[in-house]
Amino acid sequence: MPVFAAVDVIAAKRDRHVLTDEQIDWTIAGYTAGDIAEEQMSALLMAILLNGMTASEIARWTAAMIGSGIRLDLSGVGRPTVDKHSTGGVGDKISLPLAPLVAACGAAVPQLSGRGLGHTGGTLDKMESISGWNALLSPEQMIRQLTQVGAVICAASADLAPADRKLYALRDVTATVESIPMIAASIMSKKIAEGTDALVLDVKVGSGAFMKSPVQAAELARTMVELGAAHGVRASALLTDMSTPLGVAVGNAMEVAESLQVLAGGGPPDVVELTLALAREMVSLAGMDVDPAAVLASGAAMDSWRAMVAAQGGDPDSPLPVPRERHVVTASTSGVVSSLDAFAVGTASWRLGAGRARKEDPVQAAAGILCLVKPGDEVILGQPLFELHTDTPERFEPALADLAGALEIAPADTRVERRPLIIDVVR
Repeated sequence: MPVFAAVDVIAAKRDRHVLTDEQIDWTIAGYTAGDIAEEQMSALLMAILLNGMTASEIARWTAAMIGSGIRLDLSGVGRPTVDKHSTGGVGDKISLPLAPLVAACGAAVPQLSGRGLGHTGGTLDKMESISGWNALLSPEQMIRQLTQVGAVICAASADLAPADRKLYALRDVTATVESIPMIAASIMSKKIAEGTDALVLDVKVGSGAFMKSPVQAAELARTMVELGAAHGVRASALLTDMSTPLGVAVGNAMEVAESLQVLAGGGPPDVVELTLALAREMVSLAGMDVDPAAVLASGAAMDSWRAMVAAQGGDPDSPLPVPRERHVVTASTSGVVSSLDAFAVGTASWRLGAGRARKEDPVQAAAGILCLVKPGDEVILGQPLFELHTDTPERFEPALADLAGALEIAPADTRVERRPLIIDVVR
């Protein structure tokens, strides 16, 4: 591999030049090995944030990150493999009912997931509300479970795209998280390295998402779908609304409980709608002619859930954690709910203990918020709007401050247009 000077690579991107394949390969290899200083990579990341990257640069950057570790071989699983990735939201528990549902349809779902940070929830934190459940599986254990059960939700192995682990931590402390090329490369390097044949992306748009505008979200979706094609992974993306929290529950154990409602044939309509929309896209990409709605109604998805949980040491019959303290927020006036801000609800849930400010922080399994009304609902004076849960009551005050402007009530004769949950599809 040719050797470059880091300062020359930084200067090239600073001056809006296109980095060569050799420069990118050298940069990723050097940074992963510790040969490029943190301040130099920080400068390059800021130059990329400000000046962007071409499609070919992003594809090569992603390939280099994949090449920094292993790529799993799932060809022996015996089923078509298809995964889903969400860019993160509030109340976004969709992976929990979705993975066993698609497995019950006949595919294998290698759902490598992460933890929550800031106002967005993490799938692993939710699953760890279940007694005995284990997030840490070796690649061999993961492949065995996919073969036997058809679905796995677990943490990514340290050997998968290790360059991304270092880069993500650096982006988080250098104000470069919002770079679309880096977001796309980060997500797709891990998903491609896991070995799936197909991938459906749930790109969130709105106040509770990292992408606040449809234009940004569409660009990110297109970039990731193109990266999938460049690396032999069939991919599509749904742009979905995250201006309002998904479902009723925002918080780890209560989101598991809501997911179980969906698997049992109930649950909030928006959670069911998005679960089925993503499932249909996944089975289509996997080349299967199956109706996920019929499979869900049959109870087979619940069977897959119980098998998946048990295979990872969890007890599917164990009671979920409950909070020591609760506080109910009631309506100060009558009218119709005109808006419910996802970001404010997510931040309040985090303050109650459902999330973390730093990766090493613990979370409270039972903490969170029940959103008892949605935009378009009529309310009367004194009606419960939110139920706050925590084990530490001193957390109520800061959470209530976040919720102060989260929900707006308009006069009763106000017509409130409900936003479509699925905004667009990118294939």
